[in-house]
Amino acid sequence: MRDDLPRLTVGQGPPLVVLLFTPQAATPAGLARWSAMRMLRPFAERFTVHLLNRPPGLAHDTTMADLAALYAGGFEGPARVLGLSTGGSLAQQLAADRPDLVERLVLAGTASTLGPIGRRAQRAYIERARQGRRPSPALAGLLTPSPLARAFLSGLLWLSDGGADHADAATMLNAEDGFDLSGRLADIKAPTLLIHGEKDVVYPLELARRTAAGIPGARLTVYRGRSHSATFTDRRFAPDALAFLT
Repeated sequence: MRDDLPRLTVGQGPPLVVLLFTPQAATPAGLARWSAMRMLRPFAERFTVHLLNRPPGLAHDTTMADLAALYAGGFEGPARVLGLSTGGSLAQQLAADRPDLVERLVLAGTASTLGPIGRRAQRAYIERARQGRRPSPALAGLLTPSPLARAFLSGLLWLSDGGADHADAATMLNAEDGFDLSGRLADIKAPTLLIHGEKDVVYPLELARRTAAGIPGARLTVYRGRSHSATFTDRRFAPDALAFLT
């Protein structure tokens, strides 16, 4: 098992590996840790949850397959896997490349490739980060369709970026920009549930439907009226994921 992968481990029970995108290549701290713990708490009641993160200092041309190979070294053995958003892209790559490590798979707010709106926003994030500018305002449009709310969120996101190095975050999003598992979905052998918001603009619902159809035996649960981020905060999310994982 690799010891250079940042990880947050909580709970007790069989292992559950959680994969998600974080701005920093580090074990979550401060507000990021509070947010992660809030999401993980229901799962930690049933599992030993390992929130794995990427090692810092990755090459700019790192691919999703490269990341999957790195994360595979963080597994102690076969485990259930929960992948959210960009972490869901990584979870698909891992499940296709290393089916021996994934017993059961829940994907949430993700698909086998990005949609056009999500791709534009993430490319803007990457460009800003590599120019040394605060990048997170580029993602505001993914969180709300309201121009007024978008302007407000852009300011908050700009403030949240202060003092941080976003090179590693840009590397992971760049890996997702080149990610398209559409032709390899049949390589995912684990029983799979995909949970998706009807109004997700990062990965449109039609892409989620195609993804679920391409994974043998996969199930798709759609939350009507929910956006990308609202999928993960929906009160049904943890119970639905836990029911499938257990």
